[in-house]
Amino acid sequence: MTCLLSVDDLVVQYHRPGAPPVRAVAGVSLRVRAGEAVGLVGESGCGKSTLARAVCGLTRPVAGRITYDGTPVRPLRMRRRDPALTGVQMVFQDPSGSLNPRRRVGTQLADGIRAAAERGEAAQGTTPEDLLRRVGLPAGAAERYPREFSDGQRQRIAIARALGARPRLLVGDEPISALDASAQLEVAMLMRSLAIESGAGLLFISHDLSVVRLICDRIAVMYLGRIVETGPVAEVWGDPRHPYTRALLAAVPRPDGSGTLPAELPGDVPDPGDPPGGCPFHPRCSRAFDRCHREEPRLIAGGVACHLYAP
Repeated sequence: MTCLLSVDDLVVQYHRPGAPPVRAVAGVSLRVRAGEAVGLVGESGCGKSTLARAVCGLTRPVAGRITYDGTPVRPLRMRRRDPALTGVQMVFQDPSGSLNPRRRVGTQLADGIRAAAERGEAAQGTTPEDLLRRVGLPAGAAERYPREFSDGQRQRIAIARALGARPRLLVGDEPISALDASAQLEVAMLMRSLAIESGAGLLFISHDLSVVRLICDRIAVMYLGRIVETGPVAEVWGDPRHPYTRALLAAVPRPDGSGTLPAELPGDVPDPGDPPGGCPFHPRCSRAFDRCHREEPRLIAGGVACHLYAP
């Protein structure tokens, strides 16, 4: 499969007055291929959304490299995006904030169609009404305003707008977390099916591991700005190796109500502006030993960054 997105040793940090910078993304490498759905998971504050924004050129990294289909991704300048990069489209967490309340839905969908035309990839005959039908909304929705729809319907509109640009890479930044439970899986499955239909890659960012398990091919687990485990969903779910991954999966709610935060994951994510030395997870890990306090593990060939498996 063609590699659409390559992220290599990416570092993104934020400056704070009178305090050390916060390293929100600390040396992440990631790949997304055409026709593949990759789930990026982790607790709030681990850097998932910062990584998504950097991939889309909305946040400037301080080190590392991002390429989309061989083209370097650079931050937006003068509010104008490189037309070659409009093939990367993002669906944001809050559909109310990502749609202009003063413009009709059809007008906003036309923006995406126009972006595809600028790349010479517009599908002949594609209209806002066509896009709305693809996401399960009536064509008449084009004449209405975003405020006239539910959150789930607004997120479908946001997906339709992204599809209008004929993306080869679709990035969902917590796209279901603002929706009610009945709409979450529905919207997630829609994003997955539309990506498969068009042959696009999907980077799906979520803290809901149950949904990621259902719609993604591979998973990357992020902790304090780092990827600590990655691999095919079935393998990671069936045999998680990193202690953090095991704790996350143990906490997934089950039909019998047995999923709870396990004892081996106490406390909260440390301050990324003052991370612990050695392995960043060692203060919360019941299996930590001396090397964990002294040396940060690297992601090894087996797809895990843990001294328990390092040579």
